[in-house]
Amino acid sequence: MGKQRRRRILFVAGGMLLLATAAGSHPVGASAGSSAPTGGFNQPGNLLVSDQFNNRAVEIDPVTRKIVWSFGSGNPRLCNPGPGAIIGLNDAERLSGGLTLMPGTGIPLGGSPVAPKFSCVDNRVIVVDSEGEIVWQYGKARVTGSGPNQLNVPVFAIQLPNRNILIVDQGNNRVIEVGRFTRTVVWSYGPASGPGALNNPNSAELLPDGHILIADENNNRVIEITRSGRIVWQYGSGRPSVTVPLHFAAFASRLPNGDTLITDSGHSRIVEVTEDKHINFRYFTNQAPRSNSAPSPTNAVRLADGDIAIADQFNHRAIIIGGDKQLEFQYGKTNVPGIARGLLDGPYTAFVLGDYTGQTPPPAEF
Repeated sequence: MGKQRRRRILFVAGGMLLLATAAGSHPVGASAGSSAPTGGFNQPGNLLVSDQFNNRAVEIDPVTRKIVWSFGSGNPRLCNPGPGAIIGLNDAERLSGGLTLMPGTGIPLGGSPVAPKFSCVDNRVIVVDSEGEIVWQYGKARVTGSGPNQLNVPVFAIQLPNRNILIVDQGNNRVIEVGRFTRTVVWSYGPASGPGALNNPNSAELLPDGHILIADENNNRVIEITRSGRIVWQYGSGRPSVTVPLHFAAFASRLPNGDTLITDSGHSRIVEVTEDKHINFRYFTNQAPRSNSAPSPTNAVRLADGDIAIADQFNHRAIIIGGDKQLEFQYGKTNVPGIARGLLDGPYTAFVLGDYTGQTPPPAEF
């Protein structure tokens, strides 16, 4: 018999925030058993969140709910792309050795609900160490372009097994592979026209067979392509309409059972789709108490134990739900943006450290 999974549920009792597990309830900050994270940096089970409009990435201990590591200013009105800072990041990925890979997406005018008159261009993909020092960079701060060492609204990046960096360069409607050491583009996908043309791509994952799975956001579809650019699987119509199967496909991952987990942002839901395109799981994030009517979730990943971690963007929270769709964990106050302790502002991705189920795991050495 396998080890029993410990369920984590946060609730309020007598004015004290408690953590409920299979072993009982503990005040948050107290020990919850040997399976809990130890509270330190880069511990498996911690949650890494791209806190978009707060211009920071944060690593959160889910037991103590304390931020154990952060990068960026945490200031929603400071435009300072460069060393020690990042603007409007749409992704944060933990690599080997405690390194963190992040795209500086930037923030368009009116993008932030807290600072609607703020805008700032970044256009870098960076890797930082635990001290916040940049150890790798592609793209130049405040420079928009498509030439060598130039990006236009990078939204997502992962490290491939060959140690190169795969970047979703949204404003250029392309996905590129950049050499880890050469810092040159060694592969690119982004036809200018035809059925393969992208429209605001938002994520890309390398599949075990070498294919690339792309969330083609504004084409309202997810496509699987070969390295030669041939589409071998597609879900969604590719047409801009709220009546299509997907409306703004924000993220997609291929699960071990062959299904595809998709963040259907415009419909405020997470769906799991079979290879023959039947939906066998749905979860709506706009049905929570006090929810934003259109929270536009932007990222969801299935965890090894069957739970799902979700970045519920305009509900300003990162959550974990069980297979029964019950809320097991939440960081951030529903539909309340902010920078104070316990708050987030437009979180775009939320990943559990050490769990790469359905995702591209980074190599053992950066």
